Amino acid sequence: MEEDIEKNIKPHPTEENSKSGDSKQSVKKEAKGLFESIKAFLNELFDFRHDTDHEATLEAIKADIPFKGATAWILIFAVFVASIGLNANSTAVVIGAMLISPLMGPILGLGMSFALNDINTFKKSLINLGIMIGLSLFASFMFFYFFPLSEDTSELLGRVSPDIRDVLIAFFGGLALMVARTKKGTIASVIFGVAIATALMPPLCTAGYGLAKGNFSYFFGAMYLFTINTIFIALAAFIVLKMLRFPMHKYANAAKRKRYATIASIVGVAVMIPAIFTFINVFKENQINTEIRNFIKNEISSNPSYLLMESPYEKESKTLELKFFNEVSEAEENSLKNRLLTDPRYKNLKEVVLKVRDSDTKSFDLITTAYKEKREELQESKNIIAGLQKQITELQETISSLNTRIEQDALNTNQKVIAFSRIAKDAKIRYIDIDQISFANMLSSKDFIEIDTIPIATIKWNLKLPDSIIAPKERELRNWLQKEMQLDTLFIKRDR
Repeated sequence: MEEDIEKNIKPHPTEENSKSGDSKQSVKKEAKGLFESIKAFLNELFDFRHDTDHEATLEAIKADIPFKGATAWILIFAVFVASIGLNANSTAVVIGAMLISPLMGPILGLGMSFALNDINTFKKSLINLGIMIGLSLFASFMFFYFFPLSEDTSELLGRVSPDIRDVLIAFFGGLALMVARTKKGTIASVIFGVAIATALMPPLCTAGYGLAKGNFSYFFGAMYLFTINTIFIALAAFIVLKMLRFPMHKYANAAKRKRYATIASIVGVAVMIPAIFTFINVFKENQINTEIRNFIKNEISSNPSYLLMESPYEKESKTLELKFFNEVSEAEENSLKNRLLTDPRYKNLKEVVLKVRDSDTKSFDLITTAYKEKREELQESKNIIAGLQKQITELQETISSLNTRIEQDALNTNQKVIAFSRIAKDAKIRYIDIDQISFANMLSSKDFIEIDTIPIATIKWNLKLPDSIIAPKERELRNWLQKEMQLDTLFIKRDR
């Protein structure tokens, strides 16, 4: 009886499968409906093709290409404003110059001419862009050449070494600009924002500064940045116009249309090749600089020796020079070089040559110790000199005392004596050019029988004194010495 009840209660397998299938179908329908809703929402959010005005966009771009009249004056004024802003290191003034600069027109014209196979627009855009670049360089050169106040400000230095960020700014800024240009009722605020972001005018003014100062590394660096901005803005214009399927330019002559299409394709590829290489090179340089910063942060910070200075990375020689305050042992230097070569975090630094400088620096402790030792040596030398000076003074006093005693003894024995010490002092006072004086009685014989005593004074004069001055001085000195020494005869001998 119970089994029959259970059989009656238990659902039939066919009914279970039917309910499960209905449930799965319901889930699928709901998921499909959700996916369609999300797709419709995203399509409505990001699709801007229906809001594009083809004719107005092309007319607006073509209208900004010509360079004459008011546009030429606006460009010149923008150059001077930007140059003053770079010179004064004023970001606000530089931004103002970006807003009024008309450089964007021919660049968009280049991108449009590639996208639409419009060779005439390409010629006009290229010619006008070349004139604008030449005039901008000339105006900025004249300003910085004659302006008396000029220095390497941070605004100038920021335009001489482009990196991967400048490439991305130019590309995404160009995309934003073209989307705003193609919209019905152009969004002016977007155009102004792109003009500020891409910064076409400051690099040209910086290049003019490099020419005015003869610094060609600044010139080429700034022109490199301007080229990056130009290429990638034109590339962005090309991509947007192709995405929106703007109509290609039509020519009545099929052969002519084909020839122009080929020329446009070749020029487009020629422009894209340096753009690709520029992106790759700048990207690689950015990777190397990032890994160098990480290497210094990870390896040098943990090193007990303090990093005193980091020289800029030399791209040509692939050299990174680090200067330490403390001495770095050979083992520590080899360890740094090995980590640079083997650590996978620095895979782009395999060819970088690491140079460590520390031979001309000492640690603070070593400097302090050496200073103390030198002070002690100096004090000891002073003590020795003081002792020697004291001994010299005592010897001088002893000599003076002995001379006095000799002269006194001679007087006591009634001998005719000469107070030579006094005479020598007086002679030096009277004749300052005398370096040395000596006196002696010399025995002499003319016939080798009789012997005479001859008093001789030997004088050593200053070597710088000419003979024409020494001769009269010697005569005066001989007369004075004869009188002081109470001598009838005195010979003067010159010691030179």
